[in-house]
Amino acid sequence: MSEAARDLSPRAPPAVAAAAAEEKKGKEPEREKLPPIVTAGAAAGLDRGSKGQISTFSSFVSTVTQKKEAAENRNSPTHLALPNIRNVRDLPPICLDVRQKQRMSVEALSSEVKVPPLPEPTLPSQPKTVKDFEEDLEKAEATGNWKTVHAFYITAFDSFTELNTAFKKDATASFNTIEDSGVNANLVNAVFDALLNTPQDIQKSVLKGIINSLLQEWKGPRTKDDLRAYFILLQNPQFNITSTYVIYAHLLRQIATLVEADHHFLVHWLKKLSQKKFKQLVERLLQFVSLRLFPAKPEEFPPLTKCSWWIPSAAKVLALLNTANNLVHPPLVPYTDFYNSTLDHIDLMEEYHTWQSFGNSHRFSFCQYPFVISIAAKKIIIQRDSEQQMISIARQSLVDKVSRRQRPDMNMLFLNMKVRRTHLVSDSLDELTRKRADLKKKLKVTFVGEAGLDMGGLTKEWFLLLIRQIFHPDYGMFTYHKDSHCHWFSSFKCDNYSEFRLVGILMGLAVYNSITLDIRFPPCCYKKLLSPPVVPSDQSTPVGICSVTIDDLCQIMPELAHGLKELLSYEGNVEEDFYSTFQVFQEEFGVIKSYNLKPGGDKIPVTNQNRREYVQLYTDFLLNKSIYKQFAAFYCGFHSVCASNALMLLRPEEVEILVCGSPELDMHALQRSTQYDGYAKTDLTIRYFWDVVLGFPLELQKKLLHFTTGSDRVPVGGMADLNFKISKNETSTNWLPVAHTCFNQLCLPPYKSKKDLKQKLIIGISNSEGFGLE
Repeated sequence: MSEAARDLSPRAPPAVAAAAAEEKKGKEPEREKLPPIVTAGAAAGLDRGSKGQISTFSSFVSTVTQKKEAAENRNSPTHLALPNIRNVRDLPPICLDVRQKQRMSVEALSSEVKVPPLPEPTLPSQPKTVKDFEEDLEKAEATGNWKTVHAFYITAFDSFTELNTAFKKDATASFNTIEDSGVNANLVNAVFDALLNTPQDIQKSVLKGIINSLLQEWKGPRTKDDLRAYFILLQNPQFNITSTYVIYAHLLRQIATLVEADHHFLVHWLKKLSQKKFKQLVERLLQFVSLRLFPAKPEEFPPLTKCSWWIPSAAKVLALLNTANNLVHPPLVPYTDFYNSTLDHIDLMEEYHTWQSFGNSHRFSFCQYPFVISIAAKKIIIQRDSEQQMISIARQSLVDKVSRRQRPDMNMLFLNMKVRRTHLVSDSLDELTRKRADLKKKLKVTFVGEAGLDMGGLTKEWFLLLIRQIFHPDYGMFTYHKDSHCHWFSSFKCDNYSEFRLVGILMGLAVYNSITLDIRFPPCCYKKLLSPPVVPSDQSTPVGICSVTIDDLCQIMPELAHGLKELLSYEGNVEEDFYSTFQVFQEEFGVIKSYNLKPGGDKIPVTNQNRREYVQLYTDFLLNKSIYKQFAAFYCGFHSVCASNALMLLRPEEVEILVCGSPELDMHALQRSTQYDGYAKTDLTIRYFWDVVLGFPLELQKKLLHFTTGSDRVPVGGMADLNFKISKNETSTNWLPVAHTCFNQLCLPPYKSKKDLKQKLIIGISNSEGFGLE
């Protein structure tokens, strides 16, 4: 199955997927049928209400045709008046089996299954060029005579055939490949860019033509010309206007119910769009979903019960765009551009439980399309899911105590860690091993011999101290790569990998207890951590193994990756000039050891023909095979705490943000949420402080954040979640600022001048680490 096919399929929890597979056993495979598109003639017999209450879709067409604006309003581009769309009858919902069917790429189809391509209809020669259209447009704007432009729009949008006539680069060519849609993109852009500035009768004519095209009764599979028409219509800016949403919804529905092979073509055509046009398509669909969920004017839309297929159709088309975006390197838009912040305000746990219960087969859930759910919303799902698990485990412990007639102890509701500062790693490992059943309880830490209650500060201090000690180069578990500023797993073999498991548990506990860790793993680490996202029941199944490329290696060992790229591009004789074999060497405790990248690798020379295989095997060895036991222990530790289907909703980048926070700093937001002790925000020292900090370059702002919180990253909830506090330090102004990272607190002496404050602050934040710490 291709990557594109996997991305298009809605995600289902493992249990639901297994149940669905069980149901299908013994059934003969049937060719899926698309739901019929209701024609004007058939519509009357399918109306859901009594006659006269709900008009047919064809009556909408006639209403659009008959209704004319007053002459003085015809040239106004600002608003497009359409009939009341509440009276438009709904077409049948998307077939659920279309959304849940096993996905195949067009290349994977056997010759017996492939439908022979239909002959493309004969099209007349293209009537307009971009230059012709622009000249006609200039004349119309200058003279006020829009007859020629109107005629072009009426003709071009009259049917799918006419759309191809107008916008196909060559009417005589078939353009049946995924690489070239055959659409004259410049003409499409020019026509759509001008459309909203034309008189309203032209805009209405375009919509009328689109309606007629969508009402066409389809027999058999779509042709590539049909796909081209859908591809063009998706770009219509009129669908930004809410009064066109009924038409837009039917367009989305037809695209959503296309067969997988047709989706394959559309995905590859969409990835060729410009960044601007692609972003507009994504924003238009997200706005469509948002306004359907929370309409500003509910009376503008049909009742939600009668158009329940709108949002699933839009989500499916968004999935096509998301897949297209993932096929391009770098992506056309950041993955965060697909987030719909409106979903932060719906009942997310209901969506999650629906997905858990029904998967992809019975009911729609946004969790089937997790790319539209923001990281903040996903964090809420994960935290609530973990809280429910914490409560369940704590309740069971309480019941067990009562059933044995033992006195309940409130400490049993928490994961209580008692550790000595002098034996931090060993004590932590022993405690977590003994209390493995309590890992999903709320964490509380006590340092032996020290008085004090853990109100959050001791827990954070425990994380900070433990992470610093484990990741110290002298400890030997991780190697720090200065070129990439990140840590990677040491490939040294050892008898016990339990400390790697401890690091995984620490990361899981940090996610569960909303602690941001100062860890620098490369993105590849989080990709491996989700491979697979749910721990397999078969313990012999490999975990933490993912497909890796030289780009992943570049994020860890840029110099080595550069050398391998040089090998790939070398124009001379690789075998004679490099004299390498499929064998690599590594130093382990002063001893050089050799490893074959494939059987007999020490006898296989690297040549111009097999160098790509060599580079791929070498990369896989460094990032997967050489550290398998270390990473498998780390993987199992993380998932022993975070075992949840909610992890299936996350991208690797999102796991990193949950663990380490976001690198995006907003110091103005920090200023708004800061609390003060001994100072008021209007005090001169505080005003000096924010003038200085807001004027800092990004690097110094990061140092300030690291100095005061222990990390230069921001929690998922933003700066407000830091609970940052500035306290007055009643000491000499010759002293430097002091920070309590466990409480995100900065103690600031009352400096008398901005210059003095800036000088002392820079010295303090720039020299806060030492003793060989990286």
